[in-house]
This record gives sequence, C-alpha cells and structure tokens, in this order.
Amino acid sequence: QVQLVESGGGLVQAGDSLRLSCVASGRTFNAYAMGWFRQAPGKEREFVAASNWIGANTDYANSVKGRFTISRDNVKNTLYLQMNSLKPEDTAVYYCAARSGYISGTSKSERDYAYWGQGTQVTVSS
Repeated sequence: QVQLVESGGGLVQAGDSLRLSCVASGRTFNAYAMGWFRQAPGKEREFVAASNWIGANTDYANSVKGRFTISRDNVKNTLYLQMNSLKPEDTAVYYCAARSGYISGTSKSERDYAYWGQGTQVTVSS
C-alpha cells in the first residue's frame, strides 16, 4: 500500500505558474503508475494528467494540454504537476492518485486508481 501527500497549492493570479508535488511513502514508488485529478466546486472530479511507472508515457486532458506537465522522480518518490498559464477555470482541489503495478500505459479513469491523496487547493483569480 502507498500513502500520498500533495502540496504546493495556493492562491495565484491568472497567467501565473504553480508546481504541485505528491510525495509517496509505504511502498516502492516506481511500482505505481500515477495520475493527477481535480475537482472544482459543484463539479465531478476530472482527469488532468497521467504518467506510467517510469514517466516515459504521459497523457493530458485537452483543457490543460500545452500548459501542464506531469513528471516524476522515482528516487525522491515524488510526482509533480507543473502548471503554467493558469486560468480561473483551473481552480479546484487537485488530487494525486496511484495505480499499482509496473504499468506501461496511462489511464484517464479514476476507477483504475486505488490510492488517493487528500488533495491540495489551487485557486486562480482573474
């Protein structure tokens, strides 16, 4: 089992950047494919970005493609989400999630992720 703790959220202005981090503990980090999801007030949780177990394969929601970058450091047991050119519609609680296994692909479905962090709030003002 793995425990996930996100950090790096905050209040920023439109056009600013933030980098979210998700530190994993409890089991070998590189044994998990990872993802970022977000949930805005009054909306369902949605996929943002995903990485395979080594970071060679990544995928993004169309709404963040070209602005966000997912990466991972398997030595530091940390997943990152670099968010540039932030927009007010990016305001949400951001969650990292883990899929067990040396999975070469990525998944946009939260049903595939068994482990979740507690989330970190990102607020983008206009």
